[in-house]
Amino acid sequence: MALRRIPSASSGRRLVLLDASVLVAASHSASGGSALAIEVCQGSKFRAAITVRIILEARVNIAEKFGEPELLRFYQQLATLEPAMVAHPPLERMAECGRLVGEKDAHVLAAALECGADYLLTLDRRHLLTPSVLSAGLSVKVLMPGDFLKQIATIV
Repeated sequence: MALRRIPSASSGRRLVLLDASVLVAASHSASGGSALAIEVCQGSKFRAAITVRIILEARVNIAEKFGEPELLRFYQQLATLEPAMVAHPPLERMAECGRLVGEKDAHVLAAALECGADYLLTLDRRHLLTPSVLSAGLSVKVLMPGDFLKQIATIV
């Protein structure tokens, strides 16, 4: 099965899929690593990618954990970010990823792989930042926002 790449990834901008955990953290702290990583994805070197499911998951978590200011910041960040929208991954890809990260988070990893993302940013140490995922030889680098920022410091 051929990967469907997002056009911006082939135009010189590296594609960064954002997990809901990063969006939630950025909505809560405008000066934290997640918010800074989102800002980097607005530049000429990187472009954010996201799925509808990730947006919905982030929105629900923000509404449950925080208040109106954080929800407003979330919508403002999304509007400014103008992320590439990634289609829901095929069931075969979801099943492959489910064996690695579990069913709940399979959609995140599958979307990153399916769209050809260079990076997947997450704060999910329990499912996505595990030794089995990090040593799986994936085509996408799974990183925390702070590690992403350190890694790309010489690029930006």
